[in-house]
Amino acid sequence: MTFKDYCDQFETILNKKDEEQPAPYDNPHYLDYTKLNWTRMNRWLKTGKLTYAFKTAIQNINEYQHWIIITEPWCGDAAHSVPFLEMASHLNPLIKITYELRDSEPFRINQYLTNNGKSIPKLIIRNADGYDLATWGPRPKDCQEMYTRLTAEKADFDTVKMEIQKWYNANKGQDLQKEMTELLKL
Repeated sequence: MTFKDYCDQFETILNKKDEEQPAPYDNPHYLDYTKLNWTRMNRWLKTGKLTYAFKTAIQNINEYQHWIIITEPWCGDAAHSVPFLEMASHLNPLIKITYELRDSEPFRINQYLTNNGKSIPKLIIRNADGYDLATWGPRPKDCQEMYTRLTAEKADFDTVKMEIQKWYNANKGQDLQKEMTELLKL
């Protein structure tokens, strides 16, 4: 699906009545996450700034790349990463970007597990022949280390969620862009 299709999916979920919601959005927590993520994603699309180094790396791509982003509207990490990837893809016509939902066919996430888990978002970068050049996800390294530490300390879910949110707000997409800039030196 395109980014527009992905956004349409978001809006469909947000505009349904509670009793009409399919799983997992029939769970009020998932619906609340989705509402927050819609706001966060749109905020980054309006205020997020691409770094000079990341823009240069994108503009230096000289062969076709297909970027596949596996995500879900309820995913908090995606709300902070997808906007920067989407904005960057517009800088080079050689990049085609598509979106897949983790919990729907073709279930590609099963081929790209993180520590045996279906962690998202997951970016897969392929060449014109469909060969994987690189993968990234589900979150920037420092954020992942914080998440791993907090879960090892048995922090409750609300604490983990709050600390990750604070990290993303303070970082403003800088680490994602730095990691992507390095990754694109394929």
